[in-house]
Amino acid sequence: MRRVRFHEYGGPEVLRLEEAEVPEPGPGELLVRVEAIGVSLPSVRKVRGDGNGGGVPLPGVLGGEVAGEVVAVGPDVTGHAIGDRVTGLSFLGSYADLTTVPAALASRIPRGASAEDAVALVRGGHVALAALATARPAGTESVLITGAASATGHLAVQLARIQGAARVVAAVGADAGDAKAAFLRDLGADEVVTYEDASWGEPVDIVLDGVGGDLLPRAVAALVPGGRLVFFNSGGGTVPAFDLLAGSKTITGMTMARFATTRRDLYDRHGRELWDLHGSGRLRAVVHARFPLAEAAAAHEVIEARTNLGKVVLVP
Repeated sequence: MRRVRFHEYGGPEVLRLEEAEVPEPGPGELLVRVEAIGVSLPSVRKVRGDGNGGGVPLPGVLGGEVAGEVVAVGPDVTGHAIGDRVTGLSFLGSYADLTTVPAALASRIPRGASAEDAVALVRGGHVALAALATARPAGTESVLITGAASATGHLAVQLARIQGAARVVAAVGADAGDAKAAFLRDLGADEVVTYEDASWGEPVDIVLDGVGGDLLPRAVAALVPGGRLVFFNSGGGTVPAFDLLAGSKTITGMTMARFATTRRDLYDRHGRELWDLHGSGRLRAVVHARFPLAEAAAAHEVIEARTNLGKVVLVP
């Protein structure tokens, strides 16, 4: 089978397509023949050796969301069988023709839905819903979302609107110009601001921050007194504690691994909700671009340029 690895840190050019042995599913694992692979900013950062989780051992492989058909089942697996179509997380190499997925992190793809639908919807949608659940927005509150045109961000914009946010503000880079603004307004954003804007408009009650880094202080400054920010990205960032004290503001970190473990009932309910909303047409999981597995470098170039409107997908 084929897989993508990198033998040094760097840009997209260090990604290499190689031949590899088919992995054996271990206890609690599924072997999945991959039909679609999600490409994400954390993966790009790992290739560069940047961000939280950077500096992975070399030669490096990239984990992430995949969707496809179960072709083998490891010991101690219940609830899944050969022939099932699933989406889930692969930690030992998602950029491959076949990969192992922990059964506990796999969910069925509904009949009639495509593998591309699954990788565009499920992981990003879970993050967006978990961030909203962590923020606990009331129907009269306003929400600002950074990285709003990203795979997770564009879903968060729609879900905040569906949950009744009084005002949804989308914050993006200026890379794609008017295209991003038009895209996000079409998805339900009331306002679109860019990181370069001197002002992000009226302060908001909640910020969902998917970017971090140097942007984090501005995201905190965008909150009303007593506002709250949910931080769910791998970009790091620091804020003076006095800024939180003076404005009675809070920052809450959120990871999907902990959310799925500690709030399993809600996590499972979110999974059903995502497919229901998608099936009804109320939630659009947008695929920005598709690339063959052999062109993984081209997919990373799109993410690095920050021009994507929705999900970037690899197709083996």
